[in-house]
Amino acid sequence: MAAYDPSEWTDLFVATAGASAALTGLVFVAVSINVDRILKFEGLPQRALETVLLLLSVVVVSVVGLIPGQSTAALGAELLALGLGFGVVTTRLAFRSMPRGPRPRSWLIARLVLVALATVPVVVGGASVLAEAGGGLYWVVAAIVFAIAGGVANAWVLLIEILR
Repeated sequence: MAAYDPSEWTDLFVATAGASAALTGLVFVAVSINVDRILKFEGLPQRALETVLLLLSVVVVSVVGLIPGQSTAALGAELLALGLGFGVVTTRLAFRSMPRGPRPRSWLIARLVLVALATVPVVVGGASVLAEAGGGLYWVVAAIVFAIAGGVANAWVLLIEILR
């Protein structure tokens, strides 16, 4: 079944690896050009790293999906580990990037939802591939879409909103 067969997903993984690698590079260069401004704002360096990691997670997940000849058990375990790893790191960065002082709770909630939408589906997809039930790699597609959207949204804040 296509949901559990990574060879059926080669074109998607090639496209998302290339697109997210390009976006990651662009964000990295843009952050390095604006590093002085970013460092002046509390929490923005952490948000910059979170942004790069969200986009990098798509590259890594896509590359793992392209490994030839691996078993579905190996792919499922790799996805599970990647989702948990990126989830823990980006969640910690989201908490650390929140400015001190009174801020609307919705800011933190929105950031945590973004991280969850970009990482939890990878964990679910990995478990689903291992079990060969429950949607498989379709969960990973959701994570890829949300990670790219979240990375672009964060990049907007880092590159445009800091100039206001």
